[in-house]
Amino acid sequence: MEMTLAEIIQEKGTRICQIGPESSIDDAALLMKDERVGALLVMLDDEITGILTERDIVYRVLAERLDPAVVKVHEVMTKDVIVIKPALTIREAMHVVTEKRFRHMPVVSGNQLIGVVSSGDLTRRIAAEDEGVIHTLYDYIYGTYPG
Repeated sequence: MEMTLAEIIQEKGTRICQIGPESSIDDAALLMKDERVGALLVMLDDEITGILTERDIVYRVLAERLDPAVVKVHEVMTKDVIVIKPALTIREAMHVVTEKRFRHMPVVSGNQLIGVVSSGDLTRRIAAEDEGVIHTLYDYIYGTYPG
């Protein structure tokens, strides 16, 4: 049985990197660097108002030669955030990532934000599952896996 997003979040933890909409892009970039993440959820109280990605900063601030110390997160964030349910399987979620062209998606159960998954999280899990299948098939055919 394929792993669900709820299981991925349980495995990786529920840490959510977030920032307020009135924060500067400078502050957001420093937070991304410190947390080693490529995206921040933009939160107002408990509500997701957007997501700020490295791409948003490069395309909408730096390439436009705007001052990151002055520009506010809400001015350049992606406002149309796609949220996904924790019951989705990894491959179902990867289909959403591919179709919608988002690399980071909040996982929401009811109205509760429970975590964020990235395309990297999904890719790593799919690769691990596929490797397990390869090992099993190799063992079945040859009796032992050389790796």
